[in-house]
Amino acid sequence: MRTRVQAALLLFVAITVAAFAVPLLLFTASDRTQQLVLARSADLDRFASLMDQAASTGDTSAVAAEARRYTQLYGEPLVVTDTRRNPVVQTGGMRAADPDVARLLDAALRNQSAHPTGALRAWSRGSRMFAEPAGTGTRVSGAVVLRASVGTAAQDITRRWAAVLAGAALVAVACTVLARAATGWVVSPLRRLDRAVGRLAAGLPPDQTRAGGPPELRQLAIGFNRMARTVTAALEQQRRLVADTSHQMRNPMAALRLRVDALHTHLPPSANRTYTGVTTELDRLETLLDDMLALAAAEHRAGELTVTDGSDAHCDLTAVAADRHRLWEPVARRAGARLTLRPAPAQVMAACTDRELAQITDILVDNAIKYAGPGAEISLGCTTEGPLAVLLVTDDGPGLGTEELALATTRFWRSGRQRHDGTAGTGLGLAIAEQLLAGRGGRLELEPARPRGLRARALVPRAPRDGSAP
Repeated sequence: MRTRVQAALLLFVAITVAAFAVPLLLFTASDRTQQLVLARSADLDRFASLMDQAASTGDTSAVAAEARRYTQLYGEPLVVTDTRRNPVVQTGGMRAADPDVARLLDAALRNQSAHPTGALRAWSRGSRMFAEPAGTGTRVSGAVVLRASVGTAAQDITRRWAAVLAGAALVAVACTVLARAATGWVVSPLRRLDRAVGRLAAGLPPDQTRAGGPPELRQLAIGFNRMARTVTAALEQQRRLVADTSHQMRNPMAALRLRVDALHTHLPPSANRTYTGVTTELDRLETLLDDMLALAAAEHRAGELTVTDGSDAHCDLTAVAADRHRLWEPVARRAGARLTLRPAPAQVMAACTDRELAQITDILVDNAIKYAGPGAEISLGCTTEGPLAVLLVTDDGPGLGTEELALATTRFWRSGRQRHDGTAGTGLGLAIAEQLLAGRGGRLELEPARPRGLRARALVPRAPRDGSAP
């Protein structure tokens, strides 16, 4: 926004400065041209007067001598003729027989003056021709032609233009500084407000936005601070409720399990089924509490990473995959499935911590073992796709339908199919993985495998192999 506002202001400054500078440049050139014309016209009038006197007395020595002194002093040639175009004096190599001079002499002998009309410019070069008839009234006694150099006038115009352009540049610089200051005054509060909105959207307590800028922005900052305090308090209360509830329920759950276990020895054999059902539900409730805490932590971490620089995190995806394969392979074997590690073509570095990546891998492999069923083939591997590192977990189980794939990462959603041991998960695992990946700028993709089964792809930005920040 600041760039666009500054561009608009600078364009306005440029147009305004040009609106003043261009007419001033044209005026200075026209003024200096007029000075040249007036000066040479005065010189021509003087020589025309001398020629008129010479025509009356018959003595042309005065006009000839004056013409030679003039050319010697100013370097501008003259031609003075009588009414029959006979040269009285010719100086500086200019001759009455020259075509341009002859044309001007004819016009002057017809009692017509000739002065250049076009305005000079700083780049003008060469000379301009002037012609004036000698005589009084309608009586013509001769003609005078003068070739005036424009070099001095062009230099004067150049100096005047330089002064005008320097002034315009100073004004433009001053206006630019003022425009930048005004833009900063307006935009800086908006930038602070944008950062605060980003932190609030990430679920983090935003910094108090300092009121500044125009009155409207100050009022907006005050209103945002009031809203941010309310929203932050509500989010913190919600987060604390989830954490405290999960934590406070652990002690009663542990006490309940101890008492149930103590009752087991006093129960008749007919109550074993009921006892098994109670302990299974206790296990499920403990798992649910753990997953709720993990999800709350993942959401909080994802919010922090959206507004902080977490680019220094890195880990070896191939090493994490190999480690998790060693951990889960016996589990899969006991469940009747086969877990294989697909070799990676090269070392794959991911821009996240090994703890986060291990947690994501555990969730995906655990889901595959639970729901693929006995006899399933499960593969774990990693690869790269452009700037992304990819962790793949593929099984040949029953998979998910199109509608189920769209709901798979929804909290507490569970497929209608039962896992092979007859129990169901909490429905939070994939939501936790998705939050962990989102915090690192990645994503979770679920798609059908061919010919059957499910393929889970965890994509996260790559990190350089030397482990430095990307």
